Amino acid sequence: MADDWVSSLDRTYDSSSGVVRWGRLGPAEGPPVVLLHGTPWSSYTWRSAARALARRFDVHVWDMPGYGASEKYDGQDVSLAAQGKIFAELLEHWGLSAEGSRRPAVLAHDFGGSVALRAHLLHGAAYERLALVDPVALAPWGSPSYRLLGGAAEVFEQLPPTLHAALVREYISSASAHGLHPRVLDQLVAPWVGETGQSAFYRQIAQNDQRFTDEIEGRYGEIDLPVLVCWGTDDTWIPVDRAHRLAGLIPGAQLRLIEGAGHLVQEDAPAQLTAELLDFMRG
Repeated sequence: MADDWVSSLDRTYDSSSGVVRWGRLGPAEGPPVVLLHGTPWSSYTWRSAARALARRFDVHVWDMPGYGASEKYDGQDVSLAAQGKIFAELLEHWGLSAEGSRRPAVLAHDFGGSVALRAHLLHGAAYERLALVDPVALAPWGSPSYRLLGGAAEVFEQLPPTLHAALVREYISSASAHGLHPRVLDQLVAPWVGETGQSAFYRQIAQNDQRFTDEIEGRYGEIDLPVLVCWGTDDTWIPVDRAHRLAGLIPGAQLRLIEGAGHLVQEDAPAQLTAELLDFMRG
């Protein structure tokens, strides 16, 4: 493996939706930071930022159940509802709960944003601050292709492996405005191929539903902590107009646009994104 990120996920947590692989980087005495990935990603998308932040911060990374190196199985609940509950449980497990003195900065991308928002608004998870990077947070969401895949998941799951792999590669590639390095693309596709990965890919799409953000969208005005909304201006998955809408719904939210970056900002503009996040965490 060209970049053995999985070796960083050297710890496990036995959640209600399967075994979660997670890791910890940086000084244990540093301010805590938690990184949340989206779909169809894993913590691998945060590797550059995590390693940079680990020079000063106590960085926690994890692959959500059904994603990356974490457990995948038939009948698994990988919905946004399940992920929000599991994230709140993980914070307790890490000693970063609302009752503790170490509230983390939470940096969340894509549907990791809705996971973080649900954990905060529905399950009492407390954060020092929250950065939302091109998040799934506002209706409507889901591209026509995404809805097609989710609505016919049982059919697509039967694709020959070579056709499935080609579909996933094209789908993932479309998240970048500049194109992904072949090695990076291979890493992003790898969890979704093979019999287990192919089923898991369509399972997570089939279970994601707009109702999970509809439940909380009307409560964004209740958020009372520093929030950064960061967005790639060339995001074709979730248009940049949502950035302005979301920032307007959260009291005091800062808005930062990253010119020329697509939905996968971590790959298109890693240095600029990390700089924006560092500035935000320094207050």
